[in-house]
Amino acid sequence: MGTGLCGGLLSGLFGVGGGIVMVPLLGLILNLDQHRAQGATLASMLLPTGLPAVLQYRRRGIASSFPLVGVLILAFLFGIYGGSMVANRIPSNALRWGYAAFLVFLAVRTFLRQEPAPVDRGALPFDLSGLWTWGLPIGFLAGVVSGLTGLGGAVVVIPLLASRFRMTQHEAQLASLMMLLPPIGLPGVYVYAQAQGGLPWVVILGVAIGFAVGALGGAHVATRTRGAKLKQVYAGVVLLMALLVAMRGH
Repeated sequence: MGTGLCGGLLSGLFGVGGGIVMVPLLGLILNLDQHRAQGATLASMLLPTGLPAVLQYRRRGIASSFPLVGVLILAFLFGIYGGSMVANRIPSNALRWGYAAFLVFLAVRTFLRQEPAPVDRGALPFDLSGLWTWGLPIGFLAGVVSGLTGLGGAVVVIPLLASRFRMTQHEAQLASLMMLLPPIGLPGVYVYAQAQGGLPWVVILGVAIGFAVGALGGAHVATRTRGAKLKQVYAGVVLLMALLVAMRGH
């Protein structure tokens, strides 16, 4: 449950799926290999555990686009299946090192990314002119990354929504959290469960409960924190998780 609590806190705070924390901790604390840790993380997010965080964002007056979220989910379902199939054909040790390297890349890119200048959008909440043109590839790429790493895909969704649809950091985070409300990880969980001979469902239940509690607390802090500050903290947490994964002698 503590692992889920940490993952949920990160999810609500940064709008990510929480896998950045949960995958390393499930490996370090429960000694799950990389494949089972990733599969368990995806399974723990099948329930709408991010709902408290979404409601907190909405109470603070932060909006998102239901059509855009729908397009992202549609493409995500295909991407996560393919990404999970590829991940389960990679040896566990190689997958773990690839996961750590991806986290380092993500941390550096996040830290160096320049915050976009504030934009006056007039009466329109978002620029949805590229709803299908950009929404489908963003959702598909997020699904592939999610299947390969167990991270939930938000690491792809948030920066691309901010840049392509002129969303603020908080708006993009809300859209990412809304994607997690339906069980979009189900195709990936099915692949991992089949390939690994099952998943630790009792552990997954505890993680899911902790995730829901942590997500609410994280969202409460996020809606009161500047986007630039969130970016710096997020980059630091990701780098720490990469170090923990690299140090794990499995």
